[in-house]
Amino acid sequence: MSEIPAKATESEDPSDGARTEAAGAFGEVRPGDPMWQSSPPGSIYDYIKVASFSIGPDGLVDQWSLRAEHLFGIPADRAVGMDPIAAFIDPDRREQGHRKMAEILDGREWTGVVPFRLPETVDGAGGEGLAEVYVMPTRTEDGEKAAVCIVVDVRVLRSIETDLAASQAIFGQSPFGFLLIDAELRVRRANQRFASIFGGTPDDHRGKGVHDYLPRGEAERVAATLRRVLETGDSITDMHVTGFVPGSEDRRHWSVNLYRVHSGSGRPIGIAWLGTDITARRAAAREAAAARRNLALLNEAGARIGNSLDLETTARELLDVVVPGFCDLATVDLYQGLLAGDETPPGLADGSAELRRVAFASAVSDAPFAGTGTPVKVGAVHHYPFNSPCANALRTARPQTVPAEEGGLVQSTLAVPMVAHDTVVGLAQFSRTKGSEPFGDRDRALAVELAARAAVCIDNARLYRREHERALILQRSLLPPGDPVASGLDIACRYLPGNASTGRPSEVGGDWFDVIELPGHRTALVVGDVMGRGLRAAVAMGELRTAVRTLAQLDLEPAEVLSQLDEIARGLGTPGGIQQATRAARRPREADLSEVYLATCVYAVYDSVTRRCTFANAGHLPPVLVEPGEPALMLDVPPGMPLGVGGEPFEEVEVELPEGALLALYTDGLVESRDHPLDEGLQAFVGALTDPSRPLEDVCDHVLNTLDSHHAEDDIALLMARVQGLPAESVGDWTLPREPRSVGRAREYARGQLLSWDMEPLVDTTELLVSELVTNALRYGEGEIRLRLLLDRTLVCEVWDSGLVQPRRRRARDTDEGGRGLQLVGLLSAAWGSRRTHRGKTVWFELPLPDGENGVADPAEALLSLF
Repeated sequence: MSEIPAKATESEDPSDGARTEAAGAFGEVRPGDPMWQSSPPGSIYDYIKVASFSIGPDGLVDQWSLRAEHLFGIPADRAVGMDPIAAFIDPDRREQGHRKMAEILDGREWTGVVPFRLPETVDGAGGEGLAEVYVMPTRTEDGEKAAVCIVVDVRVLRSIETDLAASQAIFGQSPFGFLLIDAELRVRRANQRFASIFGGTPDDHRGKGVHDYLPRGEAERVAATLRRVLETGDSITDMHVTGFVPGSEDRRHWSVNLYRVHSGSGRPIGIAWLGTDITARRAAAREAAAARRNLALLNEAGARIGNSLDLETTARELLDVVVPGFCDLATVDLYQGLLAGDETPPGLADGSAELRRVAFASAVSDAPFAGTGTPVKVGAVHHYPFNSPCANALRTARPQTVPAEEGGLVQSTLAVPMVAHDTVVGLAQFSRTKGSEPFGDRDRALAVELAARAAVCIDNARLYRREHERALILQRSLLPPGDPVASGLDIACRYLPGNASTGRPSEVGGDWFDVIELPGHRTALVVGDVMGRGLRAAVAMGELRTAVRTLAQLDLEPAEVLSQLDEIARGLGTPGGIQQATRAARRPREADLSEVYLATCVYAVYDSVTRRCTFANAGHLPPVLVEPGEPALMLDVPPGMPLGVGGEPFEEVEVELPEGALLALYTDGLVESRDHPLDEGLQAFVGALTDPSRPLEDVCDHVLNTLDSHHAEDDIALLMARVQGLPAESVGDWTLPREPRSVGRAREYARGQLLSWDMEPLVDTTELLVSELVTNALRYGEGEIRLRLLLDRTLVCEVWDSGLVQPRRRRARDTDEGGRGLQLVGLLSAAWGSRRTHRGKTVWFELPLPDGENGVADPAEALLSLF
């Protein structure tokens, strides 16, 4: 029995542990392993816990192993010499046990299950267990019959059977790819699912490594991860691995979980690999991410594109959205005709029209746009070849894929026509560089949507610019052309559209000013502002300006002019416009403010002979006056209600202006802004008029620069006039009694005055016309007669009387003895007319001064033409 050591299951040579343990754990011994070696800790025997003892010829225990001590709880010194039947078998079964023992000692093997008493624990618990016993007959050195017993706890065996069955079920039936990888990173076991993906049977994959399944770079990364798991024991969850499966060129993606596998003693023996195919899930996630990105881009596009009404700015806003969120490089080309403001639809049907590159953006440093052909700089005018994808996109209004140039930076380009209201306005190109994902169908749809949004904004900007330019033309055409001139006044003016210097499109407003020459060397000065902006405000401004000029020619008093203008303004917002407003002026009515344009206006009439100025104000800012040697002050002119409100009369204020005085009329854009209130602006304006003796143009520039008007948000109209009254020697004024001989005296006064002014060429014509007007005053007028001659840029003759009946020109018949006087006045004078005064009426005519070119009309020829 000596060949069975007391510690038969103990390993005394652990030096070759890991390799033998791993080989045993995976159920095979590779060729070349030593035949005889110790069973290392962690072998299968650690799980089974085999106990052994031997029985001598006398039926008593003569050797007892350490595992037997652990299993039965009896130390060797007690067990040796014991009757194993009496020690472990219940009394009622001992007789049967002795018979079996006798048979074994007689040379028969026996295997069976034998109940035994479990050793008591620390708390005194014990019980009965079952042991699977294998008894083998043997002989001692003396040839006597003996036996060797191998004992295993049945509970351990059943547990191992259950674990093996469960392991086999999980491993074999798992829907995921399952591998067991040894310490040398070789596959030791693969399940059927893994084999169904990569081909062959599970046994065909034994001994393979990760390089047999994955591309080199990916295999190196995975191998490094496997080594780290084997060394550290840290598990890896949801590691993404990319590769290919046999027979397919499609890239596949797996999610892999890795954890280290240990033996029964806790020694690492390999790695478990659990992988699942996530290609579809990854594609779905990619689609979802792309959808979220696209929605975010569309939302950003809606917020950022079209904030300005400028074509180039809108194109740049599109590129700010798409680079780098959607592509790496992008350009926008717009039709040159569109940028030039052509009325016809831009571009030719074949896509060959000229385009201008208006925007370029790149997320790649120092990378020019690498599209087809030579790169085009921003601002350059070019066209695409007829057969190019870009020309085809313009021609068909459909997006096209531009082939990448070999060896170039770009790998994928979309040429997308910019279509607005069925009209192609330009072309956007989106490019992705090598290393980025190529454009797909979803990207193409997004590119079309982004280009369409930008195209609508660009077309709106085009339409706005066209209407805006028309409105500006209208607005500027209604302003006085060139530098206005007036008798007895030095005039300077400025008009600045809102935002004119900010780089943004200026919005057309309703500001206007005007200088209107009136009879008698008088001048009407007008500044007004229609509330609101845009084309309708400009049109309303034009209608009011025209109405002011018409009313001024009627030579009405300033308050009466504003009253009539108020009625006209009340009808501007209703169908029928001026015509309805004119009827309303004759038939006052209650105004509906929702249908009218409100406007402010200041109207002043300056008489260069008396140097007196009469003001009337309709809700406008007060005029500013600067007298020589005095600080500037705002005139106290009652503001009244704005035009269009109606129902309130306007007041007049008459002010005498000294020689050299400076008068300023303006709109609120000059003194009001978001940065400061109106009162501060007015004070700043008054403070800027510190040196009125400077040239009037310099004064205007100084005011605009001081008030920082270059950043104005509203239109600015500034009208400045310096008083230069008509000298006394340029005025001839006489009073005539109401008698027939006054006609002759009037001719004498006129002749003498003209000769003193050295205006002899005008004597004959003036005498004739003065005679006609004084005769009419005697015949049709009332009270004393007043004759006045005024010499300035023209010669003006005025005849005053107290009568209220206005002269009316009529065509005389051949048989009539009279009725031709006013016809003669009309033929010989440059202009003539009549106006009401506080004391009656004034009839006047005007003659141009002789300049050597135009000469003076011959009175004799004029008389002959009347008959």
